[in-house]
Order: sequence, then structure tokens, then C-alpha cells
Amino acid sequence: MQGNVLALLADTMALLVNAMALLANAMALLVNAMALLANAMALLVNAMALSGDAIALLVNAMALSGDAIALLGDAIALSGDAIALQGIAKFNLLRINKMLYLD
Repeated sequence: MQGNVLALLADTMALLVNAMALLANAMALLVNAMALLANAMALLVNAMALSGDAIALLVNAMALSGDAIALLGDAIALSGDAIALQGIAKFNLLRINKMLYLD
């Protein structure tokens, strides 16, 4: 009977040693998981920074588009001025012709 108790104690000690090894492995897995989470957080921070850069580029593009639209408006106004000047020039030519042929 005493031999059975000693064998049972030895088996129990072996189980406890295995349980401790499993706990050590679990702790190592938790450390690895924490490292992966830290890497994921760093990637998210980088993605957010890149998104901020992309938004800034979009804002710049929109500002440039606004500038281009303003320049188109100026070009249209200048075209109108040119047409008006052509009309004045034509009128002056008609007056010159009238003066030349009437005098």
C-alpha cells in the first residue's frame, strides 16, 4: 500500500511539472500575442498617418482645382474683353472708312 501511495505521489508530481511547463508555454504565447498586438497598433497608427497625408493631398488638390476654376473665370472675362475690343476696333474701322470715302 505504501508503494501505491508513493507511486501516486510521483505521478502527481509529474503532472504538476507538466502543468508548470504548460503554464510557461501559455505565458510565452501571451507575450507573443502582446507583441503582435503592439505591431498591429503600430500599423494602425501608420495607416492613420497615411490617411492624414492622403486627406491633406486631397485638400491641396481641391484648392488647386479652385485656383484652376478661378483662372478659367479670368480667361472667360479676358475673352469677353477681347471681343469688346474687337467690336470697338470694327466700329473705328467703319468710322475711318466713312471718313476716307466721304471726305
